[in-house]
Amino acid sequence: MMFRFSPLSPARRQLLCRTVLLSLLAGGFTSGALAQDKSAYPRQPIKLVVPFAPGGSTDIVARLIADAMHGPLGQPVVVENKAGAAGLIGAEAVARAQPDGYTIGVGTISTLAVNTVVLKSARHDPLRDFAPITTLAQIPSVFSTHPSLGVGDLQGFITTMRARPDHYTIGSAGVGSIGHLIAESMNAELGIHMRHIPYKGQGPVVNSALAGETQVLSDQYPSSSSLVQSGRLVPFAVAAPQRLPALPQVPTLAEAGYPALNRLAITWFGLVAPAGTPQSVVETLNQAARDALKTPAVRERLAQLGVQPLGGTPAQFARLIAQTRSQVEQLVEQRRIPME
Repeated sequence: MMFRFSPLSPARRQLLCRTVLLSLLAGGFTSGALAQDKSAYPRQPIKLVVPFAPGGSTDIVARLIADAMHGPLGQPVVVENKAGAAGLIGAEAVARAQPDGYTIGVGTISTLAVNTVVLKSARHDPLRDFAPITTLAQIPSVFSTHPSLGVGDLQGFITTMRARPDHYTIGSAGVGSIGHLIAESMNAELGIHMRHIPYKGQGPVVNSALAGETQVLSDQYPSSSSLVQSGRLVPFAVAAPQRLPALPQVPTLAEAGYPALNRLAITWFGLVAPAGTPQSVVETLNQAARDALKTPAVRERLAQLGVQPLGGTPAQFARLIAQTRSQVEQLVEQRRIPME
């Protein structure tokens, strides 16, 4: 049997072509929209792991930035505290998380540059197991003494310490803590010999200095500012990029000729994601965090806390981690600091 087709009229042919073209275009737009929707980030809330207990400086800054990132991301950033083991529990929770951008963490000089060098229990590598996102902020440190020591400046401090080696003491939050490393670095760079006294946490360290049980204290400036301003402790140096407006007469260790000690004693922290997180996701988080740091309300609150905002690229944060970790490794080897 033969089928005979009658030729289409020009008008019907034009109508058919238009119909086919519109169908193809509609299908293309639908596919493109689905592909774009599938790859959109973020599509749900993001968890931000803070490896310390609520209320500390790291937690306060993390919550401030998390709230400000909501706007740029269009999704809430929810802080979850996972404290314990000097920050190891929280850090390793981030390292083991799915690299999809929905679990990120706060990394600090302790969790990213110190713990993995001095703690045998550390099972993560800061350069292998994390994707750096951006630095967030840094906190200057102040070095002070008990008033009974009669020291008023850095040179006077050095002279006093050298006059009686192994007599004066400095406390830290424990063997292998960043405070312990700072004490060892002070001994090495200043040519002095203080005895290190480990305590269980920074709170007892500050209390021992106030009571005169230890004569020297290194501490984050925000937590010691009221003690210094009231005269209960006497500052002789700060670790900061430049002199602090509140202590204009007190030099930085860098300007006094001790840049390595100055660098080690500045507390910094930033955002990290699990290794393998897509670069596009890292870039989205980086931009959101940097936008948050530019917010006037955030900058005002950070200034009130004595915290200096940073920001930067993932590559810059990676270099900071690597450089600080190398400095810690050298110090541990030179001073023969035992691993815990």
